[in-house]
Amino acid sequence: MLQKALAGIKRINLEGLRWRVFDAKGQVLGRLASQISTVIQGKDKPTYAPHREEGDMCIVLNAKDICVTGRKLTDKFYRWHTGYIGHLKERSLKDQMAKDPTEVIRKAVLRMLPRNKLRDDRDRKLRIFTNDEHPFADRPLEPYVMPPRQVRELRPRTRRAMIRAEKKAEQQQQGTNNTSKRKKNKDVEEEAVST
Repeated sequence: MLQKALAGIKRINLEGLRWRVFDAKGQVLGRLASQISTVIQGKDKPTYAPHREEGDMCIVLNAKDICVTGRKLTDKFYRWHTGYIGHLKERSLKDQMAKDPTEVIRKAVLRMLPRNKLRDDRDRKLRIFTNDEHPFADRPLEPYVMPPRQVRELRPRTRRAMIRAEKKAEQQQQGTNNTSKRKKNKDVEEEAVST
């Protein structure tokens, strides 16, 4: 696996490139892939131009610990055709994670890149590993800090509905507490009467 990671490095002009390290542990797949695609294209640099290749090397660690939201593990499918009639194959995200989790991140990033002649060069700059081990320890690595997730403020109608639901849940919880207290008091009274 480590030999495969070193393949193709000679074709990349490493002069002036930064080595950015992404830790995928506990990260959401789509959000991580969008940050990686930004760095690979060089969009985070002031000298960005869409026709030039100025992106940095991206090393992704702990690919097996990536997270997804919702029901994507069972509902998201990767499909491909073998070339034979009727041979449309598909594999769920859960099965793909079990087989090769690095391919999940690679596909997510590559599908966010523009389809042009620079795409293959950008793919060579992406190195993904299932664990913490990688052969680039001798390089000047920079850990990438994911930006905080911006949570949009709720619309007034939605906020009022949430507050009503919370109050209703509290009332129901208090109602169950009151009924359980009443049952306990009745049990105590019955025991006192029977003795």
